[in-house]
Amino acid sequence: MSDNIKTKVVKFGGSSLADADQIKKAAAIIRADDRRRFVVPSAPGKRFSDDVKVTDMLYRCCELAGSGVDFTEDFQLIRDRYNGIIEGLGIGLSLDEEFETIVRELKARPSKDYAASRGEYLNGKVISAYLGFEFIDAADVIIFDTKGTLLLDDTIEAVRKRLRGVERAVIPGFYGRTTEGFVKTFSRGGSDVTGSIIANAARAELYENWTDVSGFLVADPRIVREPDVINTITYRELRELAYMGASVLHEDAIFPVRSAGIPINIRNTNRPEDAGTMIVSDDYSFTGESLEHTITGIAGRKGFSTINIEKAMMNSETGFGMKVLKVLVDNGVSFEHMPSGIDTMSITVDTASLEPVRDKVLAGIRREVSPDHIEIEDGIALLAVVGRRMKNTRGTVARIFAALAHARINVKMIDQGSSELNVIVGVSEHDLAEAIRRIYDMFINSEKQPV
Repeated sequence: MSDNIKTKVVKFGGSSLADADQIKKAAAIIRADDRRRFVVPSAPGKRFSDDVKVTDMLYRCCELAGSGVDFTEDFQLIRDRYNGIIEGLGIGLSLDEEFETIVRELKARPSKDYAASRGEYLNGKVISAYLGFEFIDAADVIIFDTKGTLLLDDTIEAVRKRLRGVERAVIPGFYGRTTEGFVKTFSRGGSDVTGSIIANAARAELYENWTDVSGFLVADPRIVREPDVINTITYRELRELAYMGASVLHEDAIFPVRSAGIPINIRNTNRPEDAGTMIVSDDYSFTGESLEHTITGIAGRKGFSTINIEKAMMNSETGFGMKVLKVLVDNGVSFEHMPSGIDTMSITVDTASLEPVRDKVLAGIRREVSPDHIEIEDGIALLAVVGRRMKNTRGTVARIFAALAHARINVKMIDQGSSELNVIVGVSEHDLAEAIRRIYDMFINSEKQPV
């Protein structure tokens, strides 16, 4: 294959590869585009709601091995699962040698990282045989140091060297090896991270992440009924929504492609005709973009407290804020937001981090700045309204306030970043869901109505 042919790296999640039928769907997607040259599979996920993921089955075997308990029956379930997939695909493949190696390794050294990685390893073997692609063991190219930190530059170099002259390959996700030669798994977003790394190393034009949803949603579907799909989102917008609790790709899975300027396309294996969500660079040109909605997404998170401080002439007291923040630093508490007035200051912090040192923080602030009044209010939720279009749209904040006012929701705090990319609103935890619904109605549903 010529080096000038453009490349797509495709990653498939566990639900997309749960059984033979799902793998056939994934294979049809891969074969539909010659540019889909490198495939990153997860381990088989759940086939139905009460099913068990292969990774969890492997964890179970590892636990039993570590306790000196025979795990033959439990491992047989894993054998049966893969053999059933192989039979359903109709390929002449035997994994008996791999099974025996795994059993032997678990008995000799029951490592959780090794056990967990074998789900992707075995699935990679199956999918490479079915597609007729070369199999590349992730342990040969994904490199961690002895402390388990990914050595990204070394890994990119190793992947590029291994892919030279390779037309098509399957590289399992989720794991690699340490410089000492031990198998190591990623702590978060494992297969997503692997896909991102391979896309960077292959200098891909696009990283396709195939899952069981047709892209990211404007709001949590558990709160808003059938929310719209986000068509295009920038990396910065994505990070803002992820920080506020939206279920999106982890930052570790984004960095390798973000740094290389490679877009990500979130797609649905079960609905390949859906365009999904495109994640693009922050400097991406949206020329000609349809301005259907003012905002990109809404997300919220509970579990915050506000420290409310009042003191006359606070604004003229040099170093007041610094002294307050030093008390938080000394007690290991970081702050989320700090809106202030002439004589007032409100600091929003994570309740869980504040709780063990609550009395020390109060005493420290009283000692350092002698406030006229200080109190802590718990049960606060933060809600983020995110959108690149908000900066050039007049009245966005007014519409947020109007939506909440009509629902009789009291705003505890509001903070807008200098980039005008997002607006953070603090409300009582019991008002969070309704606040999200009202803002969704204001910016999404109302903008769909004909003029």
